[in-house]
Amino acid sequence: MQELKHKYDCKMTQLMKAAKSGTKDGLEKTRIAVMRKVSFLHRKDVLGDSEEEDMGLLEVSVSDIKPPAPELGPMPDGLSPQQVVRRHILGSIVQSEGSYVESLKRILQDYRNPLMEMEPKVLSVRKCQVVFFRVKEILHCHSMFQIALSSRVAEWDSTEKIGDLFVASFSKSMVLDVYSDYVNNFTNAMSIIKKACLSKPAFLEFLKRRQICSPDRVTLYGLMVKPIQRFPQFILLLQDMLKNTPRGHADRLSLQLALTELETLAEKLNEQKRLADQVAEIQQLTKSDRSSLNKLLTSGQRQLLLCETLTETVYGDRGQLIKSKERRVFLLNDMLVCANINFKPTNHRGQLEISSLVPLGPKYVVKWNTALPQVQVVEVGQEGSACDKDNILIQHSGAKKTPAAGQAQNKVYLGPPRLFQELQDLQKDLAVVEQITLLISTLHGTYQNLNMTVAQDWCLALQRLMRVKEEEIHSANKCRLRLLLPGKPDKSGRPISFMVVFITPNPLSKISWVNRLHLAKIGLREENQPGWLCLDEDKKSKAPFWCPILACCVPAFFSRALNLQLGALVHSPVSCPLLGFSAVSTSLPQGYLWVGGGQEGAGGQVEIFSLNRPSPRTVKSFPLASPVLCMEYIPEPEEEEEGDSGDEHRTAADPSSAAHPTICLGLQDGSILVYGSVDTGTQCLATCRSPGLQPVLCLRHSPSHLFAGLQDGTLAVYPRISGGVPWDLESPPLCLTVGPGPVRTLLSLEDAVWASCGPQVTVLDATTVKIQQSFEAHQDEAVSVTHMVKAGSGVWMAFSAGSSIRLFHTETLEHLQEINIATRTTFLLPGQKQLCITSLLICQGLLWVGTDQGVIVLLPVPRLEGIPKITGKGMVSLNGHCGPVAFLTVATSILAPDILRSDQEEAEGPWAKEDKPDGQPHEAAPVPESHVGCELTRKKGTLLQYRLRSTAHLPGPLLSMREPTPGDAAAMEHSEEDGSIYEMADDPDVWVRSRPCARDAHRKEICSMAIISGGQGYRNFSGTPGGRPAPCGETDSTLLIWQVPLTL
Repeated sequence: MQELKHKYDCKMTQLMKAAKSGTKDGLEKTRIAVMRKVSFLHRKDVLGDSEEEDMGLLEVSVSDIKPPAPELGPMPDGLSPQQVVRRHILGSIVQSEGSYVESLKRILQDYRNPLMEMEPKVLSVRKCQVVFFRVKEILHCHSMFQIALSSRVAEWDSTEKIGDLFVASFSKSMVLDVYSDYVNNFTNAMSIIKKACLSKPAFLEFLKRRQICSPDRVTLYGLMVKPIQRFPQFILLLQDMLKNTPRGHADRLSLQLALTELETLAEKLNEQKRLADQVAEIQQLTKSDRSSLNKLLTSGQRQLLLCETLTETVYGDRGQLIKSKERRVFLLNDMLVCANINFKPTNHRGQLEISSLVPLGPKYVVKWNTALPQVQVVEVGQEGSACDKDNILIQHSGAKKTPAAGQAQNKVYLGPPRLFQELQDLQKDLAVVEQITLLISTLHGTYQNLNMTVAQDWCLALQRLMRVKEEEIHSANKCRLRLLLPGKPDKSGRPISFMVVFITPNPLSKISWVNRLHLAKIGLREENQPGWLCLDEDKKSKAPFWCPILACCVPAFFSRALNLQLGALVHSPVSCPLLGFSAVSTSLPQGYLWVGGGQEGAGGQVEIFSLNRPSPRTVKSFPLASPVLCMEYIPEPEEEEEGDSGDEHRTAADPSSAAHPTICLGLQDGSILVYGSVDTGTQCLATCRSPGLQPVLCLRHSPSHLFAGLQDGTLAVYPRISGGVPWDLESPPLCLTVGPGPVRTLLSLEDAVWASCGPQVTVLDATTVKIQQSFEAHQDEAVSVTHMVKAGSGVWMAFSAGSSIRLFHTETLEHLQEINIATRTTFLLPGQKQLCITSLLICQGLLWVGTDQGVIVLLPVPRLEGIPKITGKGMVSLNGHCGPVAFLTVATSILAPDILRSDQEEAEGPWAKEDKPDGQPHEAAPVPESHVGCELTRKKGTLLQYRLRSTAHLPGPLLSMREPTPGDAAAMEHSEEDGSIYEMADDPDVWVRSRPCARDAHRKEICSMAIISGGQGYRNFSGTPGGRPAPCGETDSTLLIWQVPLTL
């Protein structure tokens, strides 16, 4: 025994040295130390029905000797405020890890071991193995980490390094394997526990007894959900540590790498949890009695895009509520399914007892299912055009049949019929009162309470009531999803459609449903079947549900006879709400698309597209004297950037001289043009010529300067001024010589500007415009840096030759990674050896790479402040161009807050996230009251988790239709940290039983995004014959526009 412990201690010493030895080689040394001699390791014996559960993982037999707990020593004197904060964050890491390890030990000691040893057994050995699968391995991983953490804490005041320890501990493949197994098994484990609670009272009594005896009364579910939460908690702690680590600190790069490793690991687990939940939902749905639907769902060709509990409501002709019931609605990639929700516990009291220990999953009974192309979203004012004249529209399957051309034609329903009728009554009353006012004005005598003042007060009062009613109608429509579905033809053979009305938990849910329905229909087009090719080893992986969908393909220029070549493209967003509430869900990002180009040796052209609809349309085009080489969108400067002098200038001058968003154009003849982007008037605000009339190859702006990269290696800098034109183009610019060759690309960072000339990159201070340093990005002097994009703390670069892209650190300028794109395109271009990168773009955690062969590659990169390393193989688009991809641009629009203003203002305050969590739509207000329309909301306080203005000033507790919940201080419920904080674990009926995280509570904006690529022609690489004809020729300049789901 002593010899075994000695060998174990030696191995632990090797592990500790490997973990301490640094970020780059620590992982490899750890693997060598583990695998060289495995006498203290043994294979895990899995007691199951088959050997498939044995993943070949190695289990460390940890000795019974408890390692010393990490403990910070007394704080030394003379520490800076940042060092004090870092010590406190380290203390939080130590405390959090200790609590997590204790929770894992409780799972094994309080639940698994007693159940395995219990006689007679209330849970079989095989089921125990399944329920607690990989918990022991996870505990071993974190025990090793805790030992290494103890050593690092002991020497903290001398080293102050923690990032490399996270990298060495959690970049191992074993950690991903055991956590993946645990996450994938979590749904199955909870199902076993639920069934055992319903069928074995002794097991239920055991769980209740264990919870009562625990000091914090956390349930088994509350303990077992902690591994799912662990890495997001680590990420938050490391983000805080990174914020308080100054530049140049020895731990900064290690922290950024650690943040990247943890984010990558969390994303992989997140995706696996989503897939596991999707399989569980579909399996639950296939238990319906309809065998034909079972075959469709189990065919393996379908993906679950969205599922949510919605309330179906039926109104009568006069607005009265006939009935309402909760339904579970499933949006698949080609089908919409609606199911009844049935809970069938042994008794009602038993259900409540069990649900406090483990979430109860519902049983579904399919009500109807419809092919997605036949589903129509009927919005306000579309009732008459939703179906043709020969089609019979049924408002509900239980309502009377009424022709669509009868009641619905030429009539706009703004909301529930009752509210609409009340608004019409107010309008009639106002017309009558106005007539009375005219009659009162003809009176010759003076009478008390019968004069023009009183009459005008009547009119104003009615107008106020009308505004209140319109607001109620508008608010009701925000949560009203109306779908037109096909029915069976009647006896005469005429098609019949019926209307189904769902109430969504909140307005964001309504927008999400309309958006996903719209994109799912686009995804069924032939060019999107499939649209992307995954590059995994098995070559069978489907493109994930969030992948961009090719929405349209349009000619870049209205006139095709000129053979214009693409030069640049920018998106000019529009902040004002141009569209209605629901139209924003299906349209492209609001604003205008400016496309510039020209013909070599001839003039240039600018084409302006409007994106305020599902397909772009040309609204303006105008010629220029020279081809457009580059464009830059300049947003309206923020107040703090303009300073006091700018405010005084605007106050004294004409308001029209205030700074507005502008677009700068760089031409081949050396001209720099500034256009206003407020509307499509295309007014040229200012123009100037570059020094020496050199072609303007690139433009970038910082808060205080406009930078222009010229052909002769000069960087022209124009300072910002106040007024209608943001830059001083009249005075000679500041000229800096970057190098002997052309300045090919510029990149604006927070406090610096990078300029490339040949293989060299020069770093300038963004404020003083002084050159700080320069570095060599490529060893070949004949190669130039052509593209630079930033994400997190890194910059990806592409070059004029070769198929590789390189990653550089923004602070140390260190070369961190190199990726060969040619290996990603061999599936589409077999035998193609020469490949060049022609465009780069980073948005929403994806690196878009355009090539000279027209192929577009998509690579995942981290989104947080870490290093944007590429860890996955990515995807290749099967839709591309016939020639080089000239540019890749993102069009982003934050939907105007006016769309949700009335709701958001009512939701302000700390009580908003305590009153009703966003993730619990099944706990909404009682259905009959909450869906009679919004006419009750002014009296009863809260509807769909929004606070009303009329009760905001009242003393006492908030008025609410929701029944007050008893205090849970002594209740046997989950603690605040229970429940999943993964965004994809959004099934409230099964998993989420906790308060929403603070991040979601403050999310008040909706981001619409589209990606535009420009190049010659359109090409589909799938090789399928036929297909939709391309709207343009192979040599015509073409725009491909991809849409991604709304970011809510």
